[in-house]
Amino acid sequence: MTQIATTSVPAPVRAEAEVVQNLHEGGANYRLTLRVTGWPGFEPGQFVMLSAGPQASVPRTDPLLPRPMAVYRTRQQAQGTLVDVLYKRVGRGTALLAQALPGQKVGLVGPLGRCFELPGAAERALLVAGGTGIASVYELAARLVPRVDVCVLLGAATAQDLMGVDDFAALGVELEIATEDGSRGFQGRVTRLLEDALAGRKPGTTRIYSCGPTGMMRRCAEIAALVGVPCIVSLENQMACGFGVCLGCAAPLSNGSYALVCRDGPSFDASTIAWQGLP
Repeated sequence: MTQIATTSVPAPVRAEAEVVQNLHEGGANYRLTLRVTGWPGFEPGQFVMLSAGPQASVPRTDPLLPRPMAVYRTRQQAQGTLVDVLYKRVGRGTALLAQALPGQKVGLVGPLGRCFELPGAAERALLVAGGTGIASVYELAARLVPRVDVCVLLGAATAQDLMGVDDFAALGVELEIATEDGSRGFQGRVTRLLEDALAGRKPGTTRIYSCGPTGMMRRCAEIAALVGVPCIVSLENQMACGFGVCLGCAAPLSNGSYALVCRDGPSFDASTIAWQGLP
């Protein structure tokens, strides 16, 4: 099967990134734009480690650990590269990050992790994402649009929880939305849309990409196995370092071993994951 060529993964940088904007987009959703000098580029599916909130004149050690965030998209400017991150305010670290103001600095290390394996030239790409997992698949959709048929399925509990919908629509991709309360799009889980999208598809004609809650990705893997199509997932395990040193993001594999999500992933063939061992 012919694969679309991808560039090698760039080496990560450590930087003090300048906050350009930190927009509250409704509910718990935020869009953080950082200016990063010396940004080496990134591949779809990679992530960065961000400090828990802006840097202060006195170093903060509580919370101590950085937070992993998917690289949503980037834009080049003369003063540096603008790196967009979508996140939800759900705990103390992201609450501090939500307080970051333009001009302040945020510690950044990245890009990190393995990127998505790209589909064959004749394959249709089905992107299934929910929650903050939506941020992981935007760049994949953007790069695939000129090359293969792309369908994006986005899911959330409510319309207010959806992220990046207008950005995906602007790409011109086939876009479907599911909310569990029916406040936007199909009422139900996004995996139901996946079942419908795969109806009548033959093995070798489709590749699924999924990122979001573990239960959603596990169901995508089950559906893919039933239909006989490959499924690539991007795991969202908690992690502390991003380099494979702390061993805090170990994920169980179906062969009985373990993989580190930060170093060996976050992108994995869904059939290699021991889903029952994930939280």
